[in-house]
Amino acid sequence: MTFLSRMPAWVGHHVAAIRVVIVLTLLVGLAYPLGMTAIAQIPGLRQSAQGSPLTGADGKKAGSELIGQSFLDKKGNPIPYYFQPRPSNAGTGYDASASAAGNLGPESTVDVLPVKGQPDSGKQSLLTQVCARSKAVGELDHVDGSRPYCTADGVGAVLGVFRDGGTTGKATRAVSVNQACPAKPFVATYEGVTVECAKPGEDYGKAVVTPIRGDASAHPKVPADAVTASASGLDPQISPAYAELQTPRVARERGMSEAALRKLTDRYTSGRGLGILGEPAVNVVQLNAALDRTHPVKVA
Repeated sequence: MTFLSRMPAWVGHHVAAIRVVIVLTLLVGLAYPLGMTAIAQIPGLRQSAQGSPLTGADGKKAGSELIGQSFLDKKGNPIPYYFQPRPSNAGTGYDASASAAGNLGPESTVDVLPVKGQPDSGKQSLLTQVCARSKAVGELDHVDGSRPYCTADGVGAVLGVFRDGGTTGKATRAVSVNQACPAKPFVATYEGVTVECAKPGEDYGKAVVTPIRGDASAHPKVPADAVTASASGLDPQISPAYAELQTPRVARERGMSEAALRKLTDRYTSGRGLGILGEPAVNVVQLNAALDRTHPVKVA
């Protein structure tokens, strides 16, 4: 008769459990991680296993090709010799520890205007964010940045219309709710009523929110991905259309031909997954890193 056979049943159960814990710890906690680490070093897998790092023109690590980056100067302005990525709502921009979307939907059209002396009290609607970004891209790349439901000064073209029947009836007052006084309203009159500029802090909650389409083209020059953030806020890709819009500027700033730049851009353009999934996309991070290696810009 062995020692274990003479032990109470409950002790035997605990010994068996300890054995299982030891075996699983060695297998799952040691052998498996070491095995996966070894497999990850196989040529062809090592780059991805290490986070797909990028190497800059100076030979140092320049981020990951899988996570977008901001290409701005110290004042927060776009650096003209770089392709610009799409906007990001991840932290202050492309913060992998704060991956997030903007959490605003199509009904977000009215801004909260900042009160004088309290600049942080305001909040832009999704519509105004899109309008402001489109205007900025248009100015940077010398194209028409206008789009439907946007004013010329880059805010949402939205009126708050007061009616004598509440939500229906004759218009008695109209306010351009996203244009703070003393700004000039984007339209002078609406249904025979003079349009006013908005006064920060004033309540327009009883007005009927009325977006105004305007005469901008239904197909804006500035693509949608240039004015909207991705769900993760980390995507490094832009559409080929946005890359093409930026090509003349980047080629000029880099001192290269547009044809040569388009050829380089094609190298970092991926097609549809399995030929049918998603859309073609240009990896801006990879493309900008390649430009720094092949056509560096001397910064004063």
